[in-house]
Amino acid sequence: MTQPGSIVGPDLGAPAAAPGSKLGRKRDHTRDPEILDAAIDVLAEAGFDGMTIDMVAARAKAGKATIYRRWPSKADLVLDAVACMKAGELDAEHLPDTGTLRGDLVAMIRPRSIEEGERKLRIMGGLYGMISSSPELADAAHAAIIEPRVAVNRLFLRRAIERGEISADCDVEALAVVTPAMAAFRLLIQKQPIDAEYLLSLVDGVLLPAAGIDRGRPAAEVHPGSHGEHLAVVKPTAD
Repeated sequence: MTQPGSIVGPDLGAPAAAPGSKLGRKRDHTRDPEILDAAIDVLAEAGFDGMTIDMVAARAKAGKATIYRRWPSKADLVLDAVACMKAGELDAEHLPDTGTLRGDLVAMIRPRSIEEGERKLRIMGGLYGMISSSPELADAAHAAIIEPRVAVNRLFLRRAIERGEISADCDVEALAVVTPAMAAFRLLIQKQPIDAEYLLSLVDGVLLPAAGIDRGRPAAEVHPGSHGEHLAVVKPTAD
């Protein structure tokens, strides 16, 4: 039996919400990945200062209101986007294991890897002004952009120590960050592209000598491989 003063919903026989109250609608987060990817693309192209929510909405084909309901400010959107970047898990089984430090490092020089690395560094460059005033963003950017490549180098260096190829006394942490740091300097400060030739020069001219490996080792040539990739081939020297 309906109590006096209650409001009955149509055909339900149950009290409806009182006038003036709003039933909360569950937010739809299914578009979040597309919006975050769009934010990263715009950030890489325009930088944080040049980036606008309008640009992200257009890239994601989403309404501005949809974005603002989820992220109240551009800074909030960028922080979430960088934190959610696919850094990729360090899966040792799928990394090169050629038997030498040089071989492993050279095997990582592939066009797709170079392109993705440049994109991540451009994102870091776009965040430069914001990072200085946002420790949270600095941590997220480091975890998504810098650490994955450093972690790969760290693994290769530790393998080399286990093989007896380099000294156990070498500073793995310092050596692991050398090539990512120099690549960032070249792209963001010198405004020069990062290509296979440059990365090979870092391996042979910087990282290996710093690890105590003689620069006189055979040099690698980079040749086109399948699907447009480049394969590094070591040329043996005459005895």
